[in-house]
Amino acid sequence: MKKSILFLLAALLLVSALSACSQVSAHAAPDSGDGRARPSVCGQLQVKDGKLCDAQGESVMLRGVSLNGLVTSEKYLDPALFRELAEEQGVNLMRLAMYTYGVGVVGYCTGGDQERHKADIALGVECAREADMYVLIDWHILSDGDPNSYLEEARAFFSEMAERFRDEDCVLYEICNEPNGVDWPAVKRYAEAIIPVIREKDPDAVIIVGNPDWSKDLESVAADPLDFDNILYTLHFYAASHGEEYRAMTEKLSQKGLPIFVTECGVTASNGGFPRDLESADEWIALLEREKISWCLWSFSAAPEPCSVLRSSVLKHSGFTEEDFNDTGRWLWDTLAKYPGR
Repeated sequence: MKKSILFLLAALLLVSALSACSQVSAHAAPDSGDGRARPSVCGQLQVKDGKLCDAQGESVMLRGVSLNGLVTSEKYLDPALFRELAEEQGVNLMRLAMYTYGVGVVGYCTGGDQERHKADIALGVECAREADMYVLIDWHILSDGDPNSYLEEARAFFSEMAERFRDEDCVLYEICNEPNGVDWPAVKRYAEAIIPVIREKDPDAVIIVGNPDWSKDLESVAADPLDFDNILYTLHFYAASHGEEYRAMTEKLSQKGLPIFVTECGVTASNGGFPRDLESADEWIALLEREKISWCLWSFSAAPEPCSVLRSSVLKHSGFTEEDFNDTGRWLWDTLAKYPGR
C-alpha cells in the first residue's frame, strides 16, 4: 500500500513538473539554434574591453538591418517578418529609425504624432522579443544636425523609453544618429545630458553615441571619450563613398580599444544611390568581422533606391522569395550566410 501511495505521489510530481515546463516553454523566446547571438542565450549585452559582449562577458556580433523610417515602414512591424528574418536569414538585430526632424514626412520633434511613433517602437520591440532578436531604438537626427536642437524632447523620450523597456534584455539605445555641422564637444555635451536620463531608469543598458561628420569622426571621440560604462560609438559608412582611408581608421582605433558599432552602412554611395560597390562592401564586412564590430545595413525597404534590399515593385511585408530582393538584398543574405555564429 505504501509503495502504491509513493508511486502515485511520484507520478503526480512528474505531471506537475512537465506542466510547469510546458508553461515556461510556451512563454519563452524562440531559440533559432543558428548559433547567432540571441537574447534567450546571451541575455543583457554589455561593453567589455572595447567589445560588445554577452551577459557572461564573451564577445558577440549583431548583424542586422535598419527600417527606413518608422512612419514609412509601419507595415514591416510584423511578427511574421521578424521571425522570417531571424529564422531564415540569420538576422539578430532590427534598427528602428525614428526621424526627429521631418525628411519627406513629419518628424517626431517637428509636428509628428509622437504617440504613434512610440506605439510603433513598442510594437517593434515586441516583434523583436518574439523573434529572439535584439532591437535598436534610434533617435534618428539628420537634417537637424545638432543633437542639442531638441535636447528636452530627447530627455523626455529616452526617459519614457528606458522606463518602459528597463526589463527588456533585447533593447539597445542609439541616442543621436548622424550629428553634422557641429564638433565633438557639442555632441559630447548632449550625450552627457542624455545618458544619465537612461541610466536612471535602465542602469545596465548599452548606449550607442553618434559623432560629427555624419558619424565618421571617431578620431575626435578617441581623443576625448565619454566617462560612462557600456558605451559604444557609432560609425557609418557607404561602401562606394567611404573606402580604405576609413577602414584603416576603424581598424586602428578598434585595436586601440575604442568600442565601435556600425549602426548604419550601405553597399552604395552615401546618398543611397548608385553605384553599388560590393567589393568595397565585402572588404568592410571582413574588417568588421575580424574586429568583432557589429553592423546594421540600411535599409529594409522597397523604396526606389539602390540601398534598399527589396525591389520597388514588392508590396508585401513578409513571405518573401528570392525574386523579391534586388542586388543589395541578395548581397546581404549571402553575407549573413558567409559569417554565421556569434
